[in-house]
Amino acid sequence: MNRAIPIHRRIRAAIEDKILSGDWPPGTRIPAETELAATYNCARMTVNKALTELAADGLIERRRKSGSVVKRPVLQSAVLEIHDIKAEVEAAGFAYRYRVEKRKVRNATRPDCERLQLEAPVSVLALSCLHLADDRPFCWEDRLISLSAVPQAHDASFTHQSPGAWLIDEVPWSAAEHRISAVAADASLSALQLAPNTPCLAIERRTWNAEEPVTHVRLIYPGDAHALVARFAPSKAG
Repeated sequence: MNRAIPIHRRIRAAIEDKILSGDWPPGTRIPAETELAATYNCARMTVNKALTELAADGLIERRRKSGSVVKRPVLQSAVLEIHDIKAEVEAAGFAYRYRVEKRKVRNATRPDCERLQLEAPVSVLALSCLHLADDRPFCWEDRLISLSAVPQAHDASFTHQSPGAWLIDEVPWSAAEHRISAVAADASLSALQLAPNTPCLAIERRTWNAEEPVTHVRLIYPGDAHALVARFAPSKAG
């Protein structure tokens, strides 16, 4: 062990390694400060400093009177990518599962036409799905698919593949539009098991194939468990 490294950093590195390796999954209780102080033969304040840094980095959650536990990570998504929720969940080390809660084929209503930006009503497939990470609600999906643009969706079972992943594989898209907003949890989001008015992150996306609308989806995430990231470079204009 390198004695030149401050003790609090060695404690932090050891705990971080157990978390990132999966040895200590989310919810695992961190040894008490007194126990860690005895293990590393250091002052309790030194242990406190290490745990404070781990909490600031979002790896653990400190709870008064009950100690510290490994925190569920805040997942990140690229703002401008069409990504697969399954890949997003599994990349964070969780088991992915989803289920279709509602499915209905109907003639597009006026709100449907507005969502898909249709000039004239067509048949649409309306889907509501719940995505889960380790069997805990992760994301609520409310999707419309134009059956004029994607007629094969009418008979798709979506048993083994979510609608979003199926569309990525089956239908080419030439343009996409994102809208990001904050919403409050209400009765329509009961499947997420959130208290009323809990802040949520809403991502709305439309895609087109050439000039034809393909799908509109609204994805709702619990606000404290998701972040959006974009990487960009300075404009070269001028």
